[in-house]
Amino acid sequence: MTWLETYRGMVTRPNEDHMGHMNVAFYTGKFDEATWQFFGAIGLTNRYIRSENKGMAALTQTTNYKAEVTAGDLLVIRTRLLDISEKKIRFFHSMENCETGQEVATTELMGVHFDRKARKSCPFPKDILEKGQSLMSQQPT
Repeated sequence: MTWLETYRGMVTRPNEDHMGHMNVAFYTGKFDEATWQFFGAIGLTNRYIRSENKGMAALTQTTNYKAEVTAGDLLVIRTRLLDISEKKIRFFHSMENCETGQEVATTELMGVHFDRKARKSCPFPKDILEKGQSLMSQQPT
């Protein structure tokens, strides 16, 4: 399975909620940072988005919380591409506690590529689609 490391960070006290563990909003935020690292790896960079006036929009996100993390815990997120088509991309993030190796949360997302001026979906450029397809071909089915 081809996994890309897309995030490394630490849970801080401001990430904790009134129950003393990381609040769901911060899981989402860390997964979002991982998403943009993943997008950059296939060519959906900030430069591309700005110069071509394109963007990405989330269609679905399903998150599973498996274990609590608290301030001081070190986290890593790894990402796997599940599918890429003409306009859509589906991928999976796994968040792990670096010290214990335990998977603490996962999320699966589907996004759509869109034209920011026309405000509608549009095809991925050929090079981005090919990078995604190449990444998928490296993964066992």
